[in-house]
Amino acid sequence: MLEPTHNNELPPIPGKRYFTIGEVSVLCAVKPHVLRYWEAEFPQLKPVKRRGNRRYYQRGDVELVRAIRGLLYEEGYTIGGARQRLTSEDGPNTVEVMSVIRDSLKDLEAAKSLLQVDD
Repeated sequence: MLEPTHNNELPPIPGKRYFTIGEVSVLCAVKPHVLRYWEAEFPQLKPVKRRGNRRYYQRGDVELVRAIRGLLYEEGYTIGGARQRLTSEDGPNTVEVMSVIRDSLKDLEAAKSLLQVDD
């Protein structure tokens, strides 16, 4: 498993519609019991529940889990502080914006490496 401070080294999120708790655990480098705990602590995190109370996360949920992970493990927020940060008036938009910025930076770095000329 990855170190908590390596959120930028997480695997890319596949283009699927739904993810199981095990898949989200691997994609976000967080154990399943932590995900279940975060569901109780963060009201924004509500995966769809189907047969037998099985959880199915959507892409937005996975991005939210990564944002929560970043706040807690990288930025050093407490659970309460992270909850407050996410529920502030700009909280949910911040998560989406940060995800877009991260993707854009990766694209720009890839373009830069393609455009660099060997001297």
